Amino acid sequence: MIIYLHGFDSTSPGNHEKVLQLEFIDDDVRFVSYSTLHPKHDMQHLLKEVNKAIQLSDDPNPLICGVGLGGYWSERVGFLCGIKQVMFNPNLHPENNMEGKIDRPEEYEDIATKCVEKFRTKNKGRCMVILSTHDEALDSKATAEELAPYYDVVWDDQETHKFKKISHHLQTIKAFKEKE
Repeated sequence: MIIYLHGFDSTSPGNHEKVLQLEFIDDDVRFVSYSTLHPKHDMQHLLKEVNKAIQLSDDPNPLICGVGLGGYWSERVGFLCGIKQVMFNPNLHPENNMEGKIDRPEEYEDIATKCVEKFRTKNKGRCMVILSTHDEALDSKATAEELAPYYDVVWDDQETHKFKKISHHLQTIKAFKEKE
């Protein structure tokens, strides 16, 4: 089972495309939607939905993945639910760059302080990061510097922030999902 979380633009047709591409790895791909506007509510909702999906699946290696803001949530919710994560161009600091787009960006900072201390150290090796060298929305080099001590970072020279095509990474994701 693969759980897919959209980014800030939940209505982008690219979300459906990514779900279809992920079905080449696993025919059980579940799209979980969330508001994007209310971080504390989103976290509660995502934890509930992801836990429910895990309970209803018999997959011994479930995976959660997301793009942008969905990557932010994939890392945290996946860690808290005990499953592996894949992040495409994750927005690691929405409290700094989502101002004016969401109601309470400061809630992200509150979530970070309430999350498990040093969770990335405890999550080491359980998350894969795929970054675009052409990310027009976020600084991918800064993201790599922050995450490389904990996770494998894969670079993509073709895609932009929204990562329309993930097909050339499917075999790498599949191997990561199945690895013990």
